[in-house]
Amino acid sequence: MGAKKLHHILFVINPISGGIDKETVISEIETFCAAEGILLSFFDTTGENDLENLKEALRQKDYNAVVAVGGDGTVHLVGNALIHSETPMGIIPMGSGNGLSKDVGIPQDLPGALGVLVNYTIRPIDTLAVNNYISVHITDLGFNALVVKLFSEASTRGPGTYAFVAMQQYLSYECREYKIETDNGTFSGPAFMVTITNANAFGSNATINPTGIIDDGKFEICLIEPFPKTAALGLLYRLYHESIGASDYTHIISCREATIYNPNQEVGHIDGEPIDLGERVIIKILPKSLRLLLPKQIPDSSEND
Repeated sequence: MGAKKLHHILFVINPISGGIDKETVISEIETFCAAEGILLSFFDTTGENDLENLKEALRQKDYNAVVAVGGDGTVHLVGNALIHSETPMGIIPMGSGNGLSKDVGIPQDLPGALGVLVNYTIRPIDTLAVNNYISVHITDLGFNALVVKLFSEASTRGPGTYAFVAMQQYLSYECREYKIETDNGTFSGPAFMVTITNANAFGSNATINPTGIIDDGKFEICLIEPFPKTAALGLLYRLYHESIGASDYTHIISCREATIYNPNQEVGHIDGEPIDLGERVIIKILPKSLRLLLPKQIPDSSEND
């Protein structure tokens, strides 16, 4: 039995994500929806009151799905608007990172991502309450959060710019002190990076949480502790070969709630959006709080034998 048809879809578009010509993208979306008999509407982000305006648009009309067309920030926006809702979120990845879509197996090309809208399954995933915010993928404190902040202020986008900013900051970055209390362990001391996620990888394909499961009712706090410069290449290798958990410089706590004391008020980010999280960061799991449109799996032929 095929997936239930999505008759009316709202596409939320970030005009500047990823440096891609959105007019071409919009044209392809319109052509696809016309061929599939799908009624479509568009919502363009402006950077001002986007969440409130999107929520108002969703109150005004019922949609069968809302699709984020952009990068991590657009996914964060749509996810926040749909949290605890029956309306599922789709993703057409068009950003620099596209972290969540990669983690859950959404095709990274436009035709493939559009195809999910007619051959899909719905999977409820966990999200995180981080102070007064919602995180649908990754929250960071420390080095990576600083890089994300500076990258967001750069005049150019893309992985090359991100790598350049990261290298510049790495040479002078000093680890900060953190105290972490969870329902499954504690940590106190300096850390290069503190990543809070129930997923696996950054948009760069670096796997920070190899054993994370996005709907198991738990999240992980992944710490990279101070390391000598001579260990940097080894850590980088492990990040890109799904073995960071085996490093002597990492510590992972799996939990359901946590408080992170951040006395230096080190910069943070939530889903790629730089945010000042203050001196105390309170995190709680929100089980199966967001419904995702994912590619429908083709049954194993052996099941029919």
